Amino acid sequence: MKKKIRIITIITLLGLISIINLYNAKYLNIFYQNYYLKQLIWYLICFIIFFILNKINNQVLFKYSKYFYYFNLLLLIIVLFWGRTINGSKGWLNLGYFALQPSEFMKITLNLYLIEITFHKQNKYIKLFQLFIYTLLPSILVFLEPDTGAIIFYLLILLICMIPLKINLKYYLLLGISGIIFILLIIYLFIHHQQFLIKVLGTNIFYRADRIINFTTNNYQRDLALLSIFGSSLIHNGLNNILIYIPEGATDFILAFIIGNYGLIFFFIILILYYCLLINLLNLTKQIHNKKTNYLIISFIYLLLLQMMINISMNIGLIPIIGITLPFLSYGGSSLLVNFIYLGIILSRTSMDDLEHSKNKNNWHMDNTD
Repeated sequence: MKKKIRIITIITLLGLISIINLYNAKYLNIFYQNYYLKQLIWYLICFIIFFILNKINNQVLFKYSKYFYYFNLLLLIIVLFWGRTINGSKGWLNLGYFALQPSEFMKITLNLYLIEITFHKQNKYIKLFQLFIYTLLPSILVFLEPDTGAIIFYLLILLICMIPLKINLKYYLLLGISGIIFILLIIYLFIHHQQFLIKVLGTNIFYRADRIINFTTNNYQRDLALLSIFGSSLIHNGLNNILIYIPEGATDFILAFIIGNYGLIFFFIILILYYCLLINLLNLTKQIHNKKTNYLIISFIYLLLLQMMINISMNIGLIPIIGITLPFLSYGGSSLLVNFIYLGIILSRTSMDDLEHSKNKNNWHMDNTD
């Protein structure tokens, strides 16, 4: 119970930082006028869903994970035809006041289903084939949106779920070679068959390729983010004011926006909060003895780490801008909801009961030893 309270406290603090900065973001752009209110509503919805999931036996969710997966796959198909286009990617389902991104929800549905497959009693190479196919299907659909950033997370989930199978190293090499061949194929089509790529992905593919190839030159967003971060003092007072304009300051570049307005001290506070969150999650794996839940926790830890590393690297100009947000801080209901779903399942009644059982067993052992 104490770990659950600690994690909820950390998430609440990150949420407060997010809402305060999104309130300030209304001075950036008129379109951000109500973002802080929307984010507040999303946080309230997320906490409600989190506490509902806390009451559910998470083993039931693993059992029926294939139905969640297929439903999510259907949403990815629907969004290709009737989706809303934002920043050149046709990946959102318009729900009126809000929009949901099925590619984000595929992280958790894919993760649950792959873990369930991993612990089935059948030949490990059959399971390996299933893991690969069920990862490939959403990756293709998401690539067509296009949303290549999400595919990185799907592949990470696949690699983590392959660990219990104790697969020979050559299969990991095969997966890596397949990825390289796929990238080379795209480069070949980009150079020699551009009309085909336009028919499949639209002209936006050239805009995205240019952003990746030339990310170090003539990049307005990157230059302003670097100026905001490296030109900041330890403490600023930017409430109800902005000290420097940051494009996408509510989403991809919220870190640069926070530092530019409140100083580097907030960067260290955010890092400490993330560290405490990850450590508490990692400690859960040592005390919960359910393998499926543990692999879900491990997956979530690595997903958060990768997301943070990519976003921070984008903000300080080390890698191209690929549309990866900062967890629990950037504006966006879909990514926030997915993170809360992960936490709700991880900290469910089943996991906490297992944790209490482990503690009681240890206490009983210590008493008898004395």
